[in-house]
Amino acid sequence: MKFIVALVIAPLLTVAAQEDFDVPGHVVAGTSENEPKYEWDPNGYVIFCPCMGRFGNQADHYIGALRFAKELNRTLALPPFRTYKNVPFTEWFKLEPIQQYMKALPAEEFMAHLAPHYWPPGKRVGYCWQYPGNTCKMKDGNPFGPFWDELDVEFDEYVTYQLSYDMDYQRHVDQWRERFPSDKHPVLALRGAPGSFPVQDTNRHLHQYLVWSDMIMEQVEKYIKETLPDGPFVGIHLRNGQDWANACKGLDKATSFMASPQCLGRTGNKRVTQEICFPSNKEVLHRTEAVAKRIKAKSVFVATDRHPMLEDFRVRLNPINVQVFHLDPWLPQIDLAILGQSDHFIGNCVSSFTEFVKRERDVHNKPTSFWGYDEDSI
Repeated sequence: MKFIVALVIAPLLTVAAQEDFDVPGHVVAGTSENEPKYEWDPNGYVIFCPCMGRFGNQADHYIGALRFAKELNRTLALPPFRTYKNVPFTEWFKLEPIQQYMKALPAEEFMAHLAPHYWPPGKRVGYCWQYPGNTCKMKDGNPFGPFWDELDVEFDEYVTYQLSYDMDYQRHVDQWRERFPSDKHPVLALRGAPGSFPVQDTNRHLHQYLVWSDMIMEQVEKYIKETLPDGPFVGIHLRNGQDWANACKGLDKATSFMASPQCLGRTGNKRVTQEICFPSNKEVLHRTEAVAKRIKAKSVFVATDRHPMLEDFRVRLNPINVQVFHLDPWLPQIDLAILGQSDHFIGNCVSSFTEFVKRERDVHNKPTSFWGYDEDSI
């Protein structure tokens, strides 16, 4: 294994890369007339491991990666999401909306049809953000090792860098292009996502290109049609497991915590209170009833990591003829998509799960409110 520090030795690596890779523009034909053809993008590719946190965190990072690859004018090899295994991007989301915004293809197709010709074994370079003198550990630990193993990737050389992923500044874009020109670094295989958590405000609009797959939406529409009564419904998200309770302790002096900028902003003028992070049952029942009355809801749909409070809700809402439902699906993305369809959504300001729903609803101008937050809807 060779370890390369980009600032010092990268030019030596890139000369070899330029000589050894096939001529850009070569078309790799499919095996049949119905199979698509894959043409190499001379502007290069980006692929990364979305390996930090659960789905909500990964989605935040993914949105940043869309902007990153777009600004560098590279094709994004859409990596699979990481659970206990790799889940192809197209299993949960549609490809076409992404391709309307930028150049993209699933990582699995990149590895099958392009990598053997242009990024073959023996010439695969991994890139890590590291302090000078540190080594790049692309595959150390779980989920990093299993992620790349399931894509059948072994790295032969490594490059470290200290560049910003904030594409709001042109100088950052220029620094990436200057350090890693595509003719010498055709594939930027990054150890982590080139995006921030929580997602930057200037990138939130990119959620419009994350459109649920037909597989997800067919289940969602079937559930809503066959289970929920006709009429408006309130979707709510509860984080009330013990791990969340522990995380929320002692936050009353904090101005920012995890996804809290989605409701508190980034000015530092507002505090993450206990009611915002881990709301009391009283707050949950009161706010749910108030919203249900205001929109004349016929039902409430509860998504949660632990306790759906069904009996508490039924005691509170039966007098106003509002039914309560909880699915606990095998796939949490089903909950997310149902919440996105609700007529009003109440979520946890600190949660990235809630943040995903909030961004989706913003795209469609649907109202959202938060537990413990004094502005009823934003």
